[in-house]
Formats: sequence, C-alpha cells, structure tokens
Amino acid sequence: MIEVGNVLVHEDLIKNEFVCNLTKCKGICCVEGDSGAPLLASEKAILEEIYPKVKPYLTEKGIKAIEEQGTSVVDMDGDLTTTCVDVNQECAYVIWENGITKCGIEKAYEEGAVDWKKPISCHLYPIRTTHYPEFDVLNYDRWHICSDACTFGKELGIPVYKFLKDPLIRTYGEKWFEDLENTIAAEH
Repeated sequence: MIEVGNVLVHEDLIKNEFVCNLTKCKGICCVEGDSGAPLLASEKAILEEIYPKVKPYLTEKGIKAIEEQGTSVVDMDGDLTTTCVDVNQECAYVIWENGITKCGIEKAYEEGAVDWKKPISCHLYPIRTTHYPEFDVLNYDRWHICSDACTFGKELGIPVYKFLKDPLIRTYGEKWFEDLENTIAAEH
C-alpha cells in the first residue's frame, strides 16, 4: 500500500494496466452484477434532487423501476446503491447508444441539464473505495468482464490510476493526485 494523505492506495492500481474498451465489452459492467452501483450517503440526496432533470434521458423501464423503488435502494447486503431495473439486470440509469451502455445521468450532465456527472463509484471503476472514519482504502476490483480493458490498458501501457486520473482528482483533488504521482515516482 502507498499512503497519500489519508488515503491508502493498493499497489495493484500502479502495477496493473486498464483502459475501458467499450467497443468490446459494450459497457456490460452497468448491466451485470448482484446490485446497483455503490452510493455515498450524500449521493442519495443528489439523485433525488436531479431525477426530474435526468428522467427525460432514461429508458421507460428505468423510469418505471425508479418510480416504483426510488432513485436509490438498499441492496441485500444493506448497502446504498443505484436502483436496478430488476434483480441481476441493468442499472435503472442505463441508456443505450449504438449498442453500448451509457449513463443517463452522465448524458444529462454532458448536455448541461445537471451539474453532477454520475456516482463516484461508477466514475472510479475499477477502483473500489472502502471508507473508514480516519482514511480511505483504494483497491483494484478485478472482474472477468473487464478482461478487454486489461488487455487494452496493457497495449497502451496505462496503469489503472492514470486511466482514472479525472475521477481521482474529482474525489481527492489535484494536489492529492500530484502527491500520488510523486510518491509513485519516488518508490518505483
């Protein structure tokens, strides 16, 4: 682990390469899984607030799921997550463009309808964050459906943390990311 401020960064984020390859995987990570994307408690209120502006971007079945279950849910493990269309089906915020999943929230953001990009767990994936009172731990979540992203990242020579520079800065700030890079350079 590398310590940067109050964040512990697993070495796998430095040693492993990763670049999403949506032409191959079609964004299946937004469709598969046991529950929706993890949410911070603060994101629940954001989803409730922006839903009316995001709704026009969503699919009929996504809207139906949200209006029946809410803009977020507590999953079977007791974790706050995005709503899913049905058990083991896509996130209710998923839209499809040219056969590839996209986030309806992100689409609304790109078109200026909302000023929030998407849940940070989605933006940071394949990093999964464990929050403790005094610090965060960043781990690399390996999932077989991302094998094309690993191959593509290796071809391009881009480590996980560099691929996720923007969401890491969104979460911890530019100074933190600069400190991370300086720490990596000093240790490797």
